[in-house]
Amino acid sequence: MEELLKTPLNDAIKRRGAKMVAYAGYEMPVRFGSIVEEHQAVRLAAGLFDVSHMTEFWLEGPDALKAANYLVSNDLNAVVDGDMQYSVMCTAEGTAVDDLMVYRYGADKILLVMNAACKAQDIAHIQANLPKLDVRFTDRSLETAQLALQGPKAVSILEKLTGAFVSLPTMKFTEGDIAGVPSLVSRSGYTGEDGYEIYCDNAGALALFEALMSAGKAEGLSPVGLGARDTLRLESKMPLYGNELSMSITPLEARLGWAVALDKPDFLGKAALLAQKEAGLTRRLVGFEMTEKAIPRHGYPVVAPDDASVVWGEVTSGCPSPTTGKNIGLAYIDVAKVGTKPGTQIGIEIRGKIKSAKIVKTPFYKRPYPVRTK
Repeated sequence: MEELLKTPLNDAIKRRGAKMVAYAGYEMPVRFGSIVEEHQAVRLAAGLFDVSHMTEFWLEGPDALKAANYLVSNDLNAVVDGDMQYSVMCTAEGTAVDDLMVYRYGADKILLVMNAACKAQDIAHIQANLPKLDVRFTDRSLETAQLALQGPKAVSILEKLTGAFVSLPTMKFTEGDIAGVPSLVSRSGYTGEDGYEIYCDNAGALALFEALMSAGKAEGLSPVGLGARDTLRLESKMPLYGNELSMSITPLEARLGWAVALDKPDFLGKAALLAQKEAGLTRRLVGFEMTEKAIPRHGYPVVAPDDASVVWGEVTSGCPSPTTGKNIGLAYIDVAKVGTKPGTQIGIEIRGKIKSAKIVKTPFYKRPYPVRTK
């Protein structure tokens, strides 16, 4: 068995009582105590995540922007230097190799932040499809740490250490020091809350983590594991690769058309996505909530409310929602058989029994307060 990788914060988070699990080749914290309590800490105060397992790929050289814009579905020419942009990297058939955040430094420098579980296929795909231009591809994942500070008190916590980033607008990034640690900071996250994603060299990770935890102690800052990260992102209808996206699912089917610039001159997968759009989608992602006491899980069949032999689709993600108090999920369903109208009754087959559910509008949760800027 291959030995698991460890983030620079492995010892520090273990000392704080983290329960560790294997994830994407790393030993990662799934929870520190109660997943529900960690979830609520992020919704009501703030949470700090060690997400140093994420991959950081760099494209550098005179043609970096041009090369990146060919590899991803969104249009990097629609944003400016200092912007980050959500996108999907597609196969020639239009299916998703991975979803990612793209940081536009300039025409000659681009950062791609991608999923750790997809690292091998991402590298292979980029190396096979990188345009023959003046651009260099570098993987700096193993030398880079990432922390995510999320929640309504994230701004006030960071402000105790530095005022340099509190006015940073959403989906913007910049560089500077936090507690003496040189950092890349973006106003972004994967929880549906306000907050920051912070990158630094491995050597500075522990000092940064401890400084943030100390600054947030009086604000109710909690260390948070992967368990609550999943429930938080699901309430906010943020896709998880391997569930809502995969090598057999396109971003159009995943309702990510807003991240697909079909009017862009060219990108890998464009022709296939145009053809799919013109032909009409046969399946789409929908949100649903259970109307009968039951918890939906990944892989459960979506069926007719009164006949399990009539299969309409499949659940991609599901959980009890700590914020709404309901059991919620996402599923791909057959558009022709079911449609996507909120209120439509569906069944979820759970251990041989049909449990009632209905299609609902998403996201299940939306932040009730404005993003604070100065």
